[in-house]
Amino acid sequence: MIVAERSYLSRLGESVANFDSDGVRRLCREALAAGVPPSKLVTQGMAKGMDIVGQRYEEGKYFLSELIMAGETMKEGMEVLKPFLEKSGLEKLGGVTIGTVSGDLHDIGKNILAMLLTAAGFEVIDLGVDTPAHRFLKALHVHNPDILALSALLTVAIPQMQDVIRKIEEAGLRTSVRVIVGGTPLTHDYAREISADAYGASAVDGVRICREWMSKTER
Repeated sequence: MIVAERSYLSRLGESVANFDSDGVRRLCREALAAGVPPSKLVTQGMAKGMDIVGQRYEEGKYFLSELIMAGETMKEGMEVLKPFLEKSGLEKLGGVTIGTVSGDLHDIGKNILAMLLTAAGFEVIDLGVDTPAHRFLKALHVHNPDILALSALLTVAIPQMQDVIRKIEEAGLRTSVRVIVGGTPLTHDYAREISADAYGASAVDGVRICREWMSKTER
């Protein structure tokens, strides 16, 4: 059983990394029938495939289109596993609330980060685009996420990130949530200047940072 389980997990990861949606669906069904826990198929199978995709992206072997394809491929597997995961109660890695700040309608980078975070095991609440500070603040009260991810592509919208962080500080919630910012015009220096906890240079980088945060016992 152990050998068969490892084979299923390995092949499932390879199928995700190679965008083989049919293979992912088939392997999920076969592995479930063989008794492999659905949680393992996610965390030790498909998620490992996404790790491979992220590594290839950082090495310049994969590009934006491949990230999207890999995410869509994993979604196919999640659809097969969803009923079984609900029964088994798969524990989420953490909670992330994400959105593009007010004054900016760009969502490609945000959507990719949300997709990759979901694939990595996070519970993601996506507030969409053109999101004012008060909506981020309300989401923190309602969802109590571990991480808040702010996105902006337009230079004129970037100051809204600082406004969101200031509102969170005024509400006394800043110590209860990590803030990561992302977008082409941003830099690590600017992230520090506005009191964000981190700057994600890419969606893959953002996922890595969020996973590192959640791997620590203290925030």
